[in-house]
Amino acid sequence: MKLLFIRHAQSVGNIERRMQGHGEFELSANGKIQAGKLAQRLLEESWWPSAVYSSPLKRAVQTTEILVNHFVTAPLPAAVSDLIDSEDTSQVSVATGSQKPCTFKVSYADELAEFQNGVFQGLTWMEAKARYPEFCRTLETSPDWIQIPEAESLQEARDRAHQFIQKLLAQHQDSDQIWIVTHSWILQHLIAELMGCDRSWRLHARNTALFEFWLDRSRWHLQDQNRFNTDLWQVRRFNDCRHLAS
Repeated sequence: MKLLFIRHAQSVGNIERRMQGHGEFELSANGKIQAGKLAQRLLEESWWPSAVYSSPLKRAVQTTEILVNHFVTAPLPAAVSDLIDSEDTSQVSVATGSQKPCTFKVSYADELAEFQNGVFQGLTWMEAKARYPEFCRTLETSPDWIQIPEAESLQEARDRAHQFIQKLLAQHQDSDQIWIVTHSWILQHLIAELMGCDRSWRLHARNTALFEFWLDRSRWHLQDQNRFNTDLWQVRRFNDCRHLAS
């Protein structure tokens, strides 16, 4: 099973250095170009998905739409035609030239949304300091996690990352190739869950960065020495954004 985690393209909120959270920020003009470059790269690699999952937030949805739109008019390689399930009427139709049109499913998953950051949603740090000076001073001086008012907890975020990874493992099989379009903060927890880490690690994921993992789904739950067999569990790329240099 091949998993391709994708951070959304640059948003207006990124440019303005806002703590976007669940705020509905659109892609910037440059973000749309970034997403187009990524789509072209995936087409050149023939990285055809059999399923696509996206955060329901606008900046991720728009990134997903740009990626999908580049693929719906491209010819489908015969080598991956068996991966496509065309029974779901909610799937995206893919034009295949002389071949019969095929589809891949796009699902919007709440578990992939960015950190729900409560009273900080949509604010810059300077705006937050003006509104909540005492609280921001506490945050600046303590290395410990301090709960933001009305925000989700770290445990809640890690729990939804766990739920999403388990959903992938339950609903997909070794022949599946999956795109997961999400956000930088929750991406850290998703990758930690996939890799079995009991901690979440800081990742500085760039816009449209790719994190690709291959795993043997049929052997995932084995407890023997195959857990240490690196042929079965592969990190193929990590924070890869070479397409932005083109």
